[in-house]
Amino acid sequence: MAMNKKSNSTSEEGLSRRHFIKRGAGAALAVGYLTTMGSEVSAAPASRNEAFGIYICPPCGQPCDKLTFDKPGDCPQCGMKLIPMNGGAGSPPTVAILLFNGAEIVDFAGPWEAFGTAGFLVHTVAENLEPQTMVFGQKVVPDFTFENSPKSDVLLVPGGGVGGPMNNTSLIRWIKTKAGDVSHVMSVCTGALILAQAGLLDGLEATVTYGMEEPLQQMSSNVKVISPRRFVDAGKIITTAGLTSGIDGALHLISKMAGIGAAQSAALSMEYRWSPDANFSRAALADRYLPEGLKYGKAKLSGIDAKVISTSGDTDRWEMKLLVSEPKAEGEIMEVLRNRIKSNTTHIRGSVLFSEASGKESARSSQVKWHFTDDQGHGWTGSAVAARSSEEKEKFNIILMLARAR
Repeated sequence: MAMNKKSNSTSEEGLSRRHFIKRGAGAALAVGYLTTMGSEVSAAPASRNEAFGIYICPPCGQPCDKLTFDKPGDCPQCGMKLIPMNGGAGSPPTVAILLFNGAEIVDFAGPWEAFGTAGFLVHTVAENLEPQTMVFGQKVVPDFTFENSPKSDVLLVPGGGVGGPMNNTSLIRWIKTKAGDVSHVMSVCTGALILAQAGLLDGLEATVTYGMEEPLQQMSSNVKVISPRRFVDAGKIITTAGLTSGIDGALHLISKMAGIGAAQSAALSMEYRWSPDANFSRAALADRYLPEGLKYGKAKLSGIDAKVISTSGDTDRWEMKLLVSEPKAEGEIMEVLRNRIKSNTTHIRGSVLFSEASGKESARSSQVKWHFTDDQGHGWTGSAVAARSSEEKEKFNIILMLARAR
């Protein structure tokens, strides 16, 4: 493969992580050595370039962005797959990522990494070219606006703070138009609400991040919300659950467009444990049956001042440990917990039933036990025990446990 422009990059610049992944450490060291010496590979004759085309490295922010090559393959410096300079046959699929203020970083960054690793070309689009502020303050400058965005094969719509985008008529109009031009549309997290606002989910099955299933269903009675589910493939439109679920959705889409091997290769290069047949979903975890205020790993129960020590489990059991500062008596703590469990436990059939003493005896009790039936008909038992902290004498340790009946 002939390079058509001299590279003066240093050996350090030549040692990219992707080069080690794609070509091995020895090849990377060799390229670094050659570029350090200022070696220049002879340019291919113009006639040959015209006959066979010119290939370039996709933008990677390294000196090889300035090189051209006379045939396809992998860039000898960064390891990325070369693409035709002028597009056309042999060009990889392109992905347009919608950006807006308040977008969730991992919603688009995770899929971007997957698509890019698989050799897809990715660009960003926003209403204007001003830096868009993501959650946690990250700023991203879009590549294109709605008016000049190029043709693409995939449209990716992330979630995050979607109130603004959902009420932006220009954005919704662009999504509707763009969806008609691409082969696939994929949403991540609350991006599904944007698709629903654009009418793209009517008559389809869809999923969304944990806790937003009801709002999505309320937006359209024609949408069949599937939860818990990591992602839902409805043909042209793929919706994923929250956050890192977008990586699984992207890998699934890569497998549809480029083959399962391409998706597996991308996952391995990303050091991502991808199980195409697995269906882990945040919405399926057992903490969904904790009372409101204790879900999502939080300690925000009205009437109790506490912090989370630990919270963990799976789909069949959960354990949460709290350090409580107020109230100062264990009986009072248990009474508040009992009331919150009774009134704020969701996703159940019927009512929560308690099995411990009540009245004066319950006011002195350091333990609460309860049971209920979930919305799928499965029985559950719960318990909460209070004990004075051995390290902070004025506070109490609370252990809450949930277990699905066998």
